[in-house]
Amino acid sequence: MREWSLITNHGLVLAAISRNSKKTIRTIGDEVGITERTAYGIVVDLEKAGYIKRTKVGTRNIYTINHDMPLVNRLSDASVGDMLKLFGWQQPNK
Repeated sequence: MREWSLITNHGLVLAAISRNSKKTIRTIGDEVGITERTAYGIVVDLEKAGYIKRTKVGTRNIYTINHDMPLVNRLSDASVGDMLKLFGWQQPNK
């Protein structure tokens, strides 16, 4: 049977960040099961769309999730924060 998921890699990256906002791109990729390069591209997508904010602290990045952003879905008015709560994923510094 083929593997698949109801949550896209973008959603999984967002979840990984919500569990630890100080993770490296490599760690995020490993946790989600994607390459570091793919994880970086997704982080860039999420940042450009306003779902996360990246702050440089020394040589590391710290991510902040914008919990008020709407999910990209015409069938729901739920927010990113609603999705994270539903799955038990919380922003540690919120």
